[in-house]
Amino acid sequence: GKPVSLQSIEISTQASRITALFWGSKKSVKHQPVDSSLGDFTLTGSETEEVKENPTKGKKVSVSIISSILDVSSHEWDSCALDATGHEKFNPFLSHGFLSSLEETGCAVKETGWMPSHIIAKDESENILGVAPLYLKSHSYGEFVFDHSWADAYYSFGARYYPKFQCCVPFTPVTGPRILVRNTSFKDQVFDVIVTALKDLTAKSQVSSLHITFPSEAEWYKLKDRGFLQRIGMQYHWKNRNYKSFDEFLMDMKQSKRKNIRQERKKIPAQDLTMKRLRGYEIKVDSTVIFPNIYADT
Repeated sequence: GKPVSLQSIEISTQASRITALFWGSKKSVKHQPVDSSLGDFTLTGSETEEVKENPTKGKKVSVSIISSILDVSSHEWDSCALDATGHEKFNPFLSHGFLSSLEETGCAVKETGWMPSHIIAKDESENILGVAPLYLKSHSYGEFVFDHSWADAYYSFGARYYPKFQCCVPFTPVTGPRILVRNTSFKDQVFDVIVTALKDLTAKSQVSSLHITFPSEAEWYKLKDRGFLQRIGMQYHWKNRNYKSFDEFLMDMKQSKRKNIRQERKKIPAQDLTMKRLRGYEIKVDSTVIFPNIYADT
């Protein structure tokens, strides 16, 4: 289909911005399975002796899709994530350990509407130069970007919105890079190769669209130049302004809000509640069994 037009929305607010990107064809049909190989690409540059001796040859990169993050080593995935974020700003939600736990526990799997379809870019020596966490979605839950109105619009015109591709960290509205590439002289080209592969995959699979949600600001601007629609939302963060006590925190509020909070806090002792903080190794099975019910009731 024809590429969508670019559109940007500016919102003036004191709250943090949520950014998301969208790309897709105008018409969607039922998802068609595609080969695991997404093609071979040539990078130009002079990183290796072989390329220096023959500049026209370039460096070959193959891009493929894998059905589980367990198909790639944690060392190689995390190396891409660390280079993308910088070691001083490591994002644990992009780590192999976190993403693999979502698959191994059955949270982000085909049966729950999150079919892993991660993108891997390798050179001729099988070294991984870049990755992207990608899922084929049959719904819009767990994304924290609400696009149900888009689905309604698709259906009103007789088109299918689901399935769609979602490049993101499931259930985690935390901003960070989504195209994770190693810090080499080819990194910008590898970024472009992965973006091209993502768009080609979307077209070949004949799904409605490709979404990249909560990307870094740098990615958000770069992907606009590569044909993605942009979206901006709002996200509210609480920050501790060096409050010395809870009462000092309340003094930043209006009198009516201070009064309501104090009244609510007075009710807690009457309920005879006990609070206890548990670390990971202290959490037992009986605690995890009741948690889903508590979450659902909330």
